[in-house]
Amino acid sequence: MKGKSLAAAFLASWVVNIVAYNKIFKKVKPLKEAADAAQAEADAKQQELAVVMEKVRQINEKVDGLKQQLQDAEDAKKRVEDEAQSLQDQLDLANRLVNGLSDENARWKNNVIQYKEERVTMIGDALVSAAFVSYIGPFSFRFRNRLWRETWIPDIVEKQIPITGGIDPLEVLANAADQAIWKTEGLPADRVSLENAAVVVSCNRYPLIIDPQLQGQKWIKGREGSEMITIQLSQKNWLKKVEMAVSNGNVLMIESIGQEIDAILDPLLSRQFVKKGKNFMVRLGSEDVEIAPSFKLYLQTKLINPHYKPETAAQCTIINFIVTEAGLEDQLLAMVVKVEKPDLEQTKEELVNKQNEYKITLARLESDLLQNLSDADPATILQNKELIESLEVTKTTSIEIQLQQKKAVETEANINTLREVYRRVAAEGAMLYFLLIQLCIVDHMYQYSLESFTTFFFKAIEKTETFDDEEPRVLALREMIRMTIYQWVSRGLFEKHKQIFRCQLTFRLMQKQILQVDYSEKEMYFLLNAPVRTDVPNPLKEWLPDIAWYTM
Repeated sequence: MKGKSLAAAFLASWVVNIVAYNKIFKKVKPLKEAADAAQAEADAKQQELAVVMEKVRQINEKVDGLKQQLQDAEDAKKRVEDEAQSLQDQLDLANRLVNGLSDENARWKNNVIQYKEERVTMIGDALVSAAFVSYIGPFSFRFRNRLWRETWIPDIVEKQIPITGGIDPLEVLANAADQAIWKTEGLPADRVSLENAAVVVSCNRYPLIIDPQLQGQKWIKGREGSEMITIQLSQKNWLKKVEMAVSNGNVLMIESIGQEIDAILDPLLSRQFVKKGKNFMVRLGSEDVEIAPSFKLYLQTKLINPHYKPETAAQCTIINFIVTEAGLEDQLLAMVVKVEKPDLEQTKEELVNKQNEYKITLARLESDLLQNLSDADPATILQNKELIESLEVTKTTSIEIQLQQKKAVETEANINTLREVYRRVAAEGAMLYFLLIQLCIVDHMYQYSLESFTTFFFKAIEKTETFDDEEPRVLALREMIRMTIYQWVSRGLFEKHKQIFRCQLTFRLMQKQILQVDYSEKEMYFLLNAPVRTDVPNPLKEWLPDIAWYTM
């Protein structure tokens, strides 16, 4: 048709398309109407959904608000509970603190009262203690007691200087813990040794110890340790060693000095120190030596009765470490029991060591307790759980130690009762030794060391016959020791001095009632200091001197 008429072709095409459009429109129109209806319904539902969602939002906001209120309430509840628990913990800690310190309360109250009194009596106490350190050292135990008990204290009281009643200078200079430490370092436990140690520790001048038995030297070595340097003035280059010790701050002991001390040491002993810059110098020989602050000096002599110049006494603190008869008796008792009853003596030594450790530990715990309390902040002390727990541990340990200490004291008392069986043997040995050291008055050649004496003492024990019962064994030991020591000493005596030794021995046996004879101090004094009569001639001149006859 397009070839015949172009217009007719386009018209026919239009008619065909219109017919096709009509068919399609008839199908699409219902679908479009359905879609519009569905869209309208959907829009209506969306509007309803929006209303519901708004309600949901409002409800969620209310729920969130209620949840927040619940959380705030729970947080407030937790804060209150935590605060209540904190307060309860503080209350518990306060109760624990009060209970932990309740035992200390009475002691601290007594200490407060004591300290208030000591504020007044401190002057007299310090005066006696200072005099004790400065002047008491060279004298024997008996003279020391008479000096401070019967002379110094009455004089202080007479001058109305405040002083503690019944004061003991040793207790002022050293407490029980200090004394226990000294004992663990090797110091004998007798009163004189403790006094000597207190003087050594407290004196400002360098100590010069009179120590023929070497007990003081043993204690100082135990106290200062292996780093202490020991020299003698008879050694080569001893001055160089002194200079090195002074400059390096070492502990120096000059042992076995005589009655004359080398003048080179005078500036050191006199503390003639010269300050140069920040350091102190001392002249030793021809050189100035810097003196270190940690330098310590001990001087020791083995002479029994040395006579030092007044200058030496002013330069040094002279301390008499000569063993006392009572102290030696205790040491010999330990030796005898160690041989006869080794298990018993070992138990005794362990108990003594434990008691010393208990005293040291108790003092340390008390010091730590006071230190912790003083370091604690008062405002936060109840929050310091570690402090209170440490206080509880300290209290528990202290109570346990006190209980163990009581048991140890009871056990030691029982052991001492068993050991006392051999006291007579030890007393015999101590008596004999002090007879020996007095022979130097007869002749200075007669010198006997404690070490040599103990050697023969043990030999006598080894030679003694054994018995099943203790009493005959003790008697046999005493006689064998007496005979062994007498034979040992007699071999070294001149004939004219043997009679003196026998008389001394006999008189001491009479005095101790070992020989069952009447003994009177007045008669003995009369015998030794009888008036002299020269009008009767001596008929026994062959063997008895005139002076002895005239006194008879």
